[in-house]
Amino acid sequence: MQNPLAAFRIARAALRLVRDPNRLDEVIAMADDLGESPAFDAIVRHVEEMPGGRAAMAERPRVDLDLPRLRQLPDGTFGRETARFLDARGLDPADLPRRPAADGKAWVRAHLYETHDLWHVVTGFDTDVAGELGLQAFYLAQFPARLAAAILAIGFLNTFLYAFDERDARTDAIARGWQLGQAARPFLAVRWADLWTLPLAEVRARLGVTAPIAAARAAA
Repeated sequence: MQNPLAAFRIARAALRLVRDPNRLDEVIAMADDLGESPAFDAIVRHVEEMPGGRAAMAERPRVDLDLPRLRQLPDGTFGRETARFLDARGLDPADLPRRPAADGKAWVRAHLYETHDLWHVVTGFDTDVAGELGLQAFYLAQFPARLAAAILAIGFLNTFLYAFDERDARTDAIARGWQLGQAARPFLAVRWADLWTLPLAEVRARLGVTAPIAAARAAA
């Protein structure tokens, strides 16, 4: 981290997240600062080297979570199950930033925001703290994600200080996320919008997620 001001902002956000790991605004602040740092270049190089990565960065496909349209798809399809997952948790896709994607690096940053909830759906991790930590472990297994490493460290500290009774659920999710991420195909170059009408089970099979976590919350 070469920018002292950015390093200060990241440290401040991390301290706030230790107390309340549900602060999405602080996660976004950390992601924005790390996205502007030289550390993010390692992720870009990783995408360039993965199968289909250069083509994805050149074409820069965007993901539009049009919930009214996705709700009309048949039950069991990836699109319908995505809408059901978000609706059951009261999540609004607009809560995640939609960033410009004028070049390959900017697209990778934007793509990570746009697809976060889709990674939840495919892996099966819920949106509670344990589920988010499990998904961050999945990220870290898939690419050199410093933000994921930071969030995992914050999660361990929060567990130690404020939620020690949840240690089993959280560490189990982290271990499972790492295993899933190691076994799955790289997600960063996936053209998600091409998969809406496929059965979710087929999407998982294509991506090598053969044993997804069962999300704890009942679907609506």
